[in-house]
Amino acid sequence: MQALRELEPFFRIYIACYLAIILLGAVALYAQRKRLSLFTTDYRRFLGQPWRLTTFTIAALGMVIVAPYTGDPTWDYFDAAMMSILTYLTAPWAAGTLYFALAGRARPIEVFIAVVIWLTSTSWCYDLYILFKHGMYPATWAWNIAASTVLYACAGLMWNLDWRPNHGVVFAFREPGWPQAASAGSFMRIAGFALPFMLIVGLGVAYFLWTQL
Repeated sequence: MQALRELEPFFRIYIACYLAIILLGAVALYAQRKRLSLFTTDYRRFLGQPWRLTTFTIAALGMVIVAPYTGDPTWDYFDAAMMSILTYLTAPWAAGTLYFALAGRARPIEVFIAVVIWLTSTSWCYDLYILFKHGMYPATWAWNIAASTVLYACAGLMWNLDWRPNHGVVFAFREPGWPQAASAGSFMRIAGFALPFMLIVGLGVAYFLWTQL
């Protein structure tokens, strides 16, 4: 591909490395598919709770609608939607898995898959899309990793908020049976705890827009 041949050696090596990592992650994901909570009915029900779907829809529409007005030619409808969807589908699971890793309760293969999914969702899918669409590697690739990681972490933590009858508002991954959703889950019960995460995301997008004006 012409665009790849014209890249600086650093980016050719960087792309080759993370493509190899993505391939290994995909193989591991397929091999572990029956043992990962990411693919369970419980996780689908967890994501399917009305307040999670509603907040995702609002956030995703906001990202997509704002995209053409940022002044950034690399931010368009497609990559805004792509990254929003990947974040919703994977960030709660990745955040929970990495919490288990810190607590010594996650298998190394699960941690590897979570990290690959995290980096692919926040950076590598966007970088490759821009490379193929515009024939260039995004100049903001390093900044994007940091900024998108913060947003991804906020999303993963916020969508893991839940209300449990005996404990009140908690991060669901700290409770037995995760990712089972609490039957009494309600956005009004957790709204105050979700607000800081939503503000971080909103301020981040607002700052980006302001710098483009």
